[in-house]
Amino acid sequence: MSNRTTYAALVQPDTADADLSSPVGSFAELLERMAAIDRALPASDGVACFNRMYRLVIESVQAHVTAGFFGDPAWIGRLDIDFANLYLSASQAPQTESTPRSWSALLDRRSDHRVLPLQFALAGMNAHINHDLAIAVVTASAELSTSPDAHHADFERVNTILATVEPQIRTSFSDALLNDLDRTAPGLQDVVANFSMVKARETAWANAETLWTIKQVSSNLESDFLDGLDHLVGFASRGLLVPLRP
Repeated sequence: MSNRTTYAALVQPDTADADLSSPVGSFAELLERMAAIDRALPASDGVACFNRMYRLVIESVQAHVTAGFFGDPAWIGRLDIDFANLYLSASQAPQTESTPRSWSALLDRRSDHRVLPLQFALAGMNAHINHDLAIAVVTASAELSTSPDAHHADFERVNTILATVEPQIRTSFSDALLNDLDRTAPGLQDVVANFSMVKARETAWANAETLWTIKQVSSNLESDFLDGLDHLVGFASRGLLVPLRP
């Protein structure tokens, strides 16, 4: 089966008619969609590997929203939905020339069994955070007629959550998907050590502030900035996906 096989060709009968790339509008709908993706894709599929890790992150953030952890839960909720919809659009629709390069790296490799599940998950996080998050911050702020600066404290609160749960998520994810041979694969520890969700989010915030400022000046500059960011993140993802299995 080609790496570029359309998503519909991979789904189970109960989800074959669903458009799993269409936008969602709530946490509940997002979690249902991610569960459908889990059911639809083979467990070894690269996108499925990322989806499982991302679902754990979303569930943790949602729990904190419900508990009143954030100063502006409406902005956090809007941000997370805009953020997730970028993932759904890029990863669940058939690949075209307009598919972000940051996601194409994972989509091109998704069926390569020489790549470990944890590599797929981290490459997905790289694409989603380093490329999509800045766009989502700007989009959510514009939709709510505010600006990113007004929400930096809440953005940092998410980093606090991730700093606590990231090691647990990686451990549980690795225990479930990596066999003993995979754990000793040369290069795996380097791949794991070289990516941090919290550090990636810090960079994404700086990119969001830059993008917000550029948008006020020139649409051409905005396009150039996003194109360069997409190229850079795609390059990093391909580095994370270097085959480590024989």
